[in-house]
Amino acid sequence: MQEPLRFGVYTGIEAELQSPEAVPAAAQLGLEPPRFCGQCGRRMVVQVRPDGWDARCSRHGTVDSSEVGQR
Repeated sequence: MQEPLRFGVYTGIEAELQSPEAVPAAAQLGLEPPRFCGQCGRRMVVQVRPDGWDARCSRHGTVDSSEVGQR
């Protein structure tokens, strides 16, 4: 089972402290891949592909854009 997100995936700020204005406009439109791990807030390695993206956290593994809609 996946843990709930504790950090904003676009800002790295704790979810309780993040304001809606902190999320970039491109991310709100779905044009930007996540840059931070939602579990630990660490910066992730992101690769953008023609068919989507994948993001890897050194501690929590990989997330693929094809998996996001399934969660």
